[in-house]
Amino acid sequence: MAAITASMVAELRAKTDAPMMECKKALTEAEGDMVKAEELLRVKLGSKAGKASSRVTAEGVVTSFISGNTGALLEVNCETDFVTKNDSFLAMAQAAAELVAKHNPATIEALGALPHSQDSFGPTLEDVRKGLIGKIGENMSFRRFKRFEGASSLAAYLHGTRIGVVVEFEGSDVAAKDVAMHVAAMKPVSLTSADVPAELIERERSVATAKAAESGKPADIAAKMIDGAVQKYLKEVSLFNQTFVKNDKQTVEQMLKAANTNVKSFTLYVVGEGIEKKVDDFAAEVAAQVAAAKQAA
Repeated sequence: MAAITASMVAELRAKTDAPMMECKKALTEAEGDMVKAEELLRVKLGSKAGKASSRVTAEGVVTSFISGNTGALLEVNCETDFVTKNDSFLAMAQAAAELVAKHNPATIEALGALPHSQDSFGPTLEDVRKGLIGKIGENMSFRRFKRFEGASSLAAYLHGTRIGVVVEFEGSDVAAKDVAMHVAAMKPVSLTSADVPAELIERERSVATAKAAESGKPADIAAKMIDGAVQKYLKEVSLFNQTFVKNDKQTVEQMLKAANTNVKSFTLYVVGEGIEKKVDDFAAEVAAQVAAAKQAA
């Protein structure tokens, strides 16, 4: 039997985008015949990993892992909502969050290189990802993650699988969990008004200026209208100034003070946020298929 070298495995992997161990198995079965091994992989995986790699992944899940004062929040994407209910996909996502917390990878690539085996795929998380692409038939990708470690306590809240929040705090676990739930519901952009990003403030000021101009009010009144609109916006998007979702008589800051709890930061992930989703034009697709059929005839 021909010896299966690392370079042979690498060459087959480059051709098929299949997991490393699957390439090695195929080469072994094909007794080193590269062409036969590629055919075996195409039968087994259907070249799905390679074909899927260019497809948009705007669906997915957010998951978290916390152990003591160390934790992680992670988003992993796929193409359709159907896959977000797949047990293998969910297991990979949860394993990835745990790997982030325990190994502190610096990048998505470093995360993918960490050891993990699942569903007969491995030995790295990236191999599992590619293997599941072939098995399930959809592209999937690790989009982003954040790791937490320090003296602060951690509270996590997942709203289904599409919204995830981690709060760093000192004080009451119950109050911190309530804040995490509040963040998931109200989606603040910062802790305080002073922390709101300048570009968001300028965008709001631009909108307020346009509205003031349309009102036809005198310049001094228009200026007050603009300033009032900006200040209202700052209160609406800063966590501490927001009305607490469980008690509309309190702000979040007042609730935390009553609970003797200090929230230092929060991180909010919403699945697919900022990703441009592909919108399929069914009529155009049918028309294209009809035109292609006529040309073929």
